Amino acid sequence: MPTAQLNGIRVHYEHSGSGPRLLYINGSGSTLERARPTLDALRPHFDLAAHDQRGLGLTEVPTTPWSMADHAQDALALADHLGWDTFRVFGISFGGMVAQELAVTAPHRVQRLALLCTSPGGEGGSSYPLHDLATLAPAERTAVAQRIMDERFTEEWLATHPSDRLIVEQLAAGSAAERTPLQLLGEHLQLEARRHHDVWDRLHRITCPTLVAAGRFDGIAPVRNSEQIVGRIPGATLRVYEGGHLFIYQDRRALPEIIEFLAA
Repeated sequence: MPTAQLNGIRVHYEHSGSGPRLLYINGSGSTLERARPTLDALRPHFDLAAHDQRGLGLTEVPTTPWSMADHAQDALALADHLGWDTFRVFGISFGGMVAQELAVTAPHRVQRLALLCTSPGGEGGSSYPLHDLATLAPAERTAVAQRIMDERFTEEWLATHPSDRLIVEQLAAGSAAERTPLQLLGEHLQLEARRHHDVWDRLHRITCPTLVAAGRFDGIAPVRNSEQIVGRIPGATLRVYEGGHLFIYQDRRALPEIIEFLAA
C-alpha cells in the first residue's frame, strides 16, 4: 500500500482499477482492510482510490484534535496527489459525512456523489452519538450497538436470520480486537470530530447528481436524516433499502444500483 504526505500527515492509500475516477471514503473506526468486501466490489467498475483516514489503520495518528474539515481536506489532498481534477465520491456512514463536507467545500470537483447511511447534522438531524457508547458498561454497550445497527436485531430475529447473525458476530469480533493506546486515541479523536459534524446550512452548494441511500431499519442514521439531505440538495434522489446501517450487505439490490448510478 503506497504512502503519501497529505495535508500535513502521512496517509496510506490504495489506487487500482480502471474506469471513472471514484474516491471511496470509509466509516467510523473502519480501515481499508475492514472495507475490503466493498472495495473489491467497486474495483472492477472504477479507477478506485481509498485511504485509511487520519487516526486509523496505517495512516498517521495526529495527537491533537482535528475537524471534519480536516478529513475533507485529506480526501481532497489524495485526489490532488493522484492528479484528479474531478472525480466521483462514495461516502458511507462517517464517510458520508466527510463526503458532504468535501462536496460543499469543492462542489466543482465532484461529478457524482453517493451518500450512504449518513446524516447532515445540525437541524437536519445527526447520526447516533457513537461517542456515548464508551460510557456504557460492556454488556449494555454490546446490546445498544446491536440494536442501533438494525432495529430488528433481537435475539429472536438473529436466531432465524443467519446472514444477519454473521454481521453481528463480525462486528463484535472487530470491537473486541485489542488496540494500542495510539489506536484508541485515533478512534476517540475521530468520534470527537464526528460529534461536531454539521453541513446542514451548506448542502445547497452541492450541484452534482446525488444519490442518498438509507437502510429502512437503521438506528444510527435514520431514514428521516436521508430525507432531510435529499430535501436540501437540488435534484438529489433517495433510495431506501431493506436493512439497517449495513444495508449494502443485507439488500442485494443496493450495491449494484449504487454502482450503476456512480458509473453513469
